[in-house]
Amino acid sequence: MATVLHRDDPAKEPLVGHVKVTREDWVNAAREVLIQHGVGEVKVLALSVELGVSRSSFYWYFKGREALLEALLQDWEVRNTRTIVEHCQMAAANITEATCNFFRCFVDPTLFDSGLDFAVREWARREAPVRARIDAADAARIRAVTDMYRRFGYEEVEADARARILYFMQLGYHALDVKETMETRLGRVEAYLNGFNGCEADPESLAAFKAFARARQPE
Repeated sequence: MATVLHRDDPAKEPLVGHVKVTREDWVNAAREVLIQHGVGEVKVLALSVELGVSRSSFYWYFKGREALLEALLQDWEVRNTRTIVEHCQMAAANITEATCNFFRCFVDPTLFDSGLDFAVREWARREAPVRARIDAADAARIRAVTDMYRRFGYEEVEADARARILYFMQLGYHALDVKETMETRLGRVEAYLNGFNGCEADPESLAAFKAFARARQPE
């Protein structure tokens, strides 16, 4: 996938002066390389060629490669962990709606980047500090899902167990790279919800989620 540069995005403010790329462009380009090829291929010279600028542009924004890698981790934390936490905290009329808010992260690619998540997990296999970031992210996500269940009357032990079942299932779904259409997934979601929550899914909340998921599928 080609990197969309700040200068090519009409939604961004136009660049001025001698600036050709922004800090965001460097992070975006590095993210694509991380996802496609792994952290070992995130190299300043290769990125400068990709972006069509000199390496001096990089050092305007970053002290070195390690600073870029830290920016990638912060970007991942915002894109993925913060998104899940915020969706679990969204107002909901019932546990069906609350769980569907969690599911929204995984049917809208603008909310959760599964490729980025697993690229960081692969990176963590080789570097202990990144492993610690993964562990902290998983703990924060599971805590958010647990708190979501507790808000709807589930006791702590049950809330924790249901949160882990829901969260680990969802990540496993992406890890296995399951190939099925959205309609196939949506055909199972009511049964999934019944199992995850231990109660019948609310029809209105379920219908709203299905409409949300369908609206975000490419034409």
